[in-house]
Amino acid sequence: MSLKVVIIGGGSSYTPEIMEGIIKRHDSFPVTDVVLVDIEPGKEKLDIVGRLAERMIEKSGKPINLSCTLDRKKALQGADFVSTQIRVGGLAAREKDERIPLSHGYIGQETNGAGGIFKAFRTIPVLLDIAADVHEVCPDAWIINFTNPAGIITEALLKHSPHRRVIGVCNIPFNMRHSTAEILNVPPDDVKIEFLGMNHFVFGKKVFVKGIDRTAEVLHNLAEEKIDYSPANIVSLGWSKTFIESVELLPNPYHQYYFQTKDVLVKDLTAFRENGTRAEVVKKLEKALFDLYKNPELTEKPKELEERGGAYYSDVACSLMDSIYNDREDVQTVNTLNQGALPDLPDECVIEVNSVITKHGPRPIASGPLPYMIRGIISQMKSFEELVIQAGVTGSYHDAYAAMVMNPLVADERDSKVLLDELLEAHQDHLPQFNQKNVKEGVE
Repeated sequence: MSLKVVIIGGGSSYTPEIMEGIIKRHDSFPVTDVVLVDIEPGKEKLDIVGRLAERMIEKSGKPINLSCTLDRKKALQGADFVSTQIRVGGLAAREKDERIPLSHGYIGQETNGAGGIFKAFRTIPVLLDIAADVHEVCPDAWIINFTNPAGIITEALLKHSPHRRVIGVCNIPFNMRHSTAEILNVPPDDVKIEFLGMNHFVFGKKVFVKGIDRTAEVLHNLAEEKIDYSPANIVSLGWSKTFIESVELLPNPYHQYYFQTKDVLVKDLTAFRENGTRAEVVKKLEKALFDLYKNPELTEKPKELEERGGAYYSDVACSLMDSIYNDREDVQTVNTLNQGALPDLPDECVIEVNSVITKHGPRPIASGPLPYMIRGIISQMKSFEELVIQAGVTGSYHDAYAAMVMNPLVADERDSKVLLDELLEAHQDHLPQFNQKNVKEGVE
């Protein structure tokens, strides 16, 4: 019996990690075929990653057939799972997402603020095309999306594509669980966190270790100590005792953009002047990684990949595929339709919560009403996400402006237009849904 996984964005530096995840789970998730798919500009990286993946499989001794192609529809034939890990416009586009907002005194970050909006605008049409192909060629396949902004992209697909088997994943809940395990000096597998919220805006409501509630201890330690509680791509500023004691929830590393905005902006501007944008730093990391990948003696995922910032996305995706395939009914944190789990938000919006994973997909676990402290900002962020999706689908200038001005990291009616116009111009080659004549005139 065949079991086929297609990786779209196969030339990504993260692919060795997903290959490692497939190999180490082979006894329970017996993949027979893996196809790495990319586009023409990514062919060189696809070839390099493909050769490393072949060496990894050969070393493992697992009976996995690997192929690489630029023909997406051909690759999708007979697929059971399709993972999506793409970056439309590459790191050059990310650099613009970061540089342009910073030049106007706003946070430049690839999934938050003005930059995150434009990453979504570029990505939504491409993922909708991919989802349409999946629905046509392999309608029973599950799309496991970890293309950022993962929550927005997942909701766009579930609302605007014919394909319903779509789940979003992120490494932040994984990272938070492991960081919490370090705080408590316990094994990560013993830690369970009740998550609620949205992608990159998720909170930990309760922390359990082997069923014992240790939330208060974690929050106390987080407030009293300088703890590095962030992935490699986010420099932690720590949290004040007053904030932790007032919110009484476990924040995630991305919350610093919203609750420490001034300090983050100072930090980012300093880093920008000294080292350039994060995209420029990542370019150097990517070059070093691919130099490693070229080594014919390398037969495993190098430890240096952890410096890349998004490490463990792939491991999370592999765990999810394994659980769907085996109908495990275990609990994982995913991006999926609300369906009443958070009653303060629309049923058909996408949230990031703990879910029971079955062969039919995730069943989100109800958490009850949102805590009063965060109810307002969660509702605002969800409304903002819905505006981004609407603009990303319609290509309406005014929808795009509404998304920009309603983003808490922009929220300025004049500067929103300045940022919107500059970013539309900078990314016009990757925004087919926006009419360029009307964009230049600032009208629909």
